[in-house]
Amino acid sequence: MAYTFKGGIHVEEHKNTSRRRIEPTVPPKTVAIPMVQHIGAPATPCVKKGDHVTVGQKIGVVPETALGCPIHSSVSGTVVDIVKKQIPSGAIVEHVIIENDMRNEKCPDNRPAGKSLQEITTEEIIELVREAGISGMGGAAFPTYAKIKSALGKVDKIIINCAECEPFITVNHRLLVEQPSTVINGIKILLKTLGVKEAYIGIEDNKPDAIKILTRLTAKSKMISVKTVKTKYPQGDERQLIYALTGREVPTGKLPADVGCVIFNPETCSSIYKAFAYGTPLTSRIVTVDGDCIRRPKNLLVPIGTSFADLIELCGGLVKEPKKIISGGPMMGAAQWDPTMPITKSTSAILVLSDKFGRKNNVAPVCIHCGRCINNCPMHLMPMYIAQFSMVNDLESADKYGAMSCVECGSCSYNCPGGVEIVQHIRVAKAAIRTEKSRLAALNEKK
Repeated sequence: MAYTFKGGIHVEEHKNTSRRRIEPTVPPKTVAIPMVQHIGAPATPCVKKGDHVTVGQKIGVVPETALGCPIHSSVSGTVVDIVKKQIPSGAIVEHVIIENDMRNEKCPDNRPAGKSLQEITTEEIIELVREAGISGMGGAAFPTYAKIKSALGKVDKIIINCAECEPFITVNHRLLVEQPSTVINGIKILLKTLGVKEAYIGIEDNKPDAIKILTRLTAKSKMISVKTVKTKYPQGDERQLIYALTGREVPTGKLPADVGCVIFNPETCSSIYKAFAYGTPLTSRIVTVDGDCIRRPKNLLVPIGTSFADLIELCGGLVKEPKKIISGGPMMGAAQWDPTMPITKSTSAILVLSDKFGRKNNVAPVCIHCGRCINNCPMHLMPMYIAQFSMVNDLESADKYGAMSCVECGSCSYNCPGGVEIVQHIRVAKAAIRTEKSRLAALNEKK
């Protein structure tokens, strides 16, 4: 039986690269490494123009008291500039520009844990994960060391989110097929660190090869089990996955730890193991490059800071004029305006799509009161009402109807026959509600 949740939709999968092995890329001549690749405080460059750096050398630091991750160089070479420019989220942040000397010289400061899993302490693992610069690689980019600390003593289950429900993206699938032991060993480290005795690997049933491999490798484990979940969007949302596997519902405004669960991405688990076993900081990640404009879609192992344009070129360039370049998946990813944008720790995919994938409506968007958005909403909201309140700037009503509970999965917009971009209106409302609440909080502090 495949586990599932209430609501959600079925989208065309377009898993064109599910059988494409992960290919290491030819290192780019130059990388632009942003100092913001995680939730929390930006990193501050600790190198200057003209410095020689090595692979894995720390080039950006965050104060120990602040939430954030250090940033490491993904190539060896010379720092040619430190400039402010935009990242895929639209924010303007500092970038360290490094000219690659193609020597791939490793930083001598990076060393493995040097202790067995039985000997090492929880505090030492947390510090190791922090120093390796590991943040969530599934999209949110929350610093992993902080997630571990916040879950200590609160959770009884670890869930590894292998659903990968967004169309096109296959990075987790290929990692689980090609390097499953790195993921499983990362899970064992997390079990030890958190003092938990049960971990679920939640994986959609459209990945039978990965399910077979993981089931075989965990057959003798009393702590790790593979749970097959139904292929449905947004099965990978943490609230839906928790409900599907445990029956527990995360209340509005609460975190998974509040219901005894903590969720990690498989690539994050793999990175934890590599930091523990080899002393390797997070300097590269797997990226799916796909879309009907790409000549040869691939899964690539990419140095952080490589540009979108470089990866598109490595896939043979374009076969037709693109309408849109998306960082991430087509449902929750962000459209990009500049192909020189850099790959960051949370970039799972680059999609280059023609107008074939655009909406075909030739009339003005209009709600026809069909109720599809309500039936499909995994958070059991009334999305169109929230969108309509947003349109007339009625923030109080939008908040009352649960705007802040929206996970922005886009299921409502995807299935709207009236062509209303519901999720976009809800995003506007959420941003305005946050701004208003911050303003009121600041006023109250002054009183």
